[in-house]
Amino acid sequence: MSSLLTNESAMVALTTLRSINKNLAMVQQEISTGKSVSNARDNAAIWAVSTVMQSDVDSFSAISNSLDLGASTVAVARGASEQVTGLLQQMKDNIVAAQEDNVDRAKIQTDIDQLVSQIDTIVNAAQFNGLNLLKGTGSIDILASLNRAADGTVSTTDISVSRNDISVTGGTAITATGTLGDPASMADGSTTATTATSTVGGTVIAGETYTISNGTDEYYYVARTGDGVNDVAAGLAAVIGDNIEDVSVSVSGAVLTFTNTGSAAVDLGSDVADASSAGLAAVSNIDVTTSAGATSALTAIEGFIQVGIDAAAAFGSAQKRIDIQNEFVTTLTDSLKAGISGLTDADMEEASARLQSLQVQQQLGIQALTIANGQPQALLALFR
Repeated sequence: MSSLLTNESAMVALTTLRSINKNLAMVQQEISTGKSVSNARDNAAIWAVSTVMQSDVDSFSAISNSLDLGASTVAVARGASEQVTGLLQQMKDNIVAAQEDNVDRAKIQTDIDQLVSQIDTIVNAAQFNGLNLLKGTGSIDILASLNRAADGTVSTTDISVSRNDISVTGGTAITATGTLGDPASMADGSTTATTATSTVGGTVIAGETYTISNGTDEYYYVARTGDGVNDVAAGLAAVIGDNIEDVSVSVSGAVLTFTNTGSAAVDLGSDVADASSAGLAAVSNIDVTTSAGATSALTAIEGFIQVGIDAAAAFGSAQKRIDIQNEFVTTLTDSLKAGISGLTDADMEEASARLQSLQVQQQLGIQALTIANGQPQALLALFR
């Protein structure tokens, strides 16, 4: 039955054409944006996941910048530490030369003083963006990672880099407990087997210099990495035993016992003290103008060199860890971007094929609608 009021064929053709046009609009949007999910309306679940992942990608980009900054800061400190270590080795060469009596120790001392000044210059200049890791104590934290838990909780991870103070000025003295007896103050100077004890106390820090004086001469031991009070005591005992005639030294734990085995008094200093807590502060005390000073300096310079080596090694290890983390962050960021792409990017080959198909369907739909709209015209023939 044909109806003048209702054209079912036209209605079917119109519905089909509307569906085709809707799908065609969606494909054209995919092609223009390059995304199959560009907003929450397209697919709310996937859009939410991809948006969170994209925010993490942006955060990791900031973390990568932080790691680059941290790596540069540590690289400056490492390079300066290596340079300082080289200068200390040059200083050792001068000290070795000063062991010979037939040399001009005053000129050698001048060279040593210049090297000390150069160390000070390098340490003061070893800063990046105002941050100097070769002065002071404590550590800095470098933002290294963003951690997202399953429940959505976000936290950060830092890489801690400790400062290594290798400055040659400043520092806080730490005085050992106990005092040394002064045999010179005893009766007539003929006393034999005079003994005195001293206990090395306090917290030992690598680079601290403990001194004992004998008149105008000073003998010292530079604490090395891992040294405790017992090690300092043993080091002092070795220095005194090697350099002060008629004095023997025994060590029991952190207690030094000095015994005067001669017939004359020996003038020992009144206490054992650390010159400074700064890593290389006592290097400026090196004096090779006397035979005793040159001998003592030869013992001490090894400790100073070890301080420089330890600092350079520590910064080198920290820099390597930062570089590894930076590489991981770059790889992780690339993986996240690939994941986001897999979730949201349009398949352009598929979209192109669908576009061609839908365009043909659209043309056929228009043709079908045109034919359906012409059907009521056939009813006019019934009334002729």
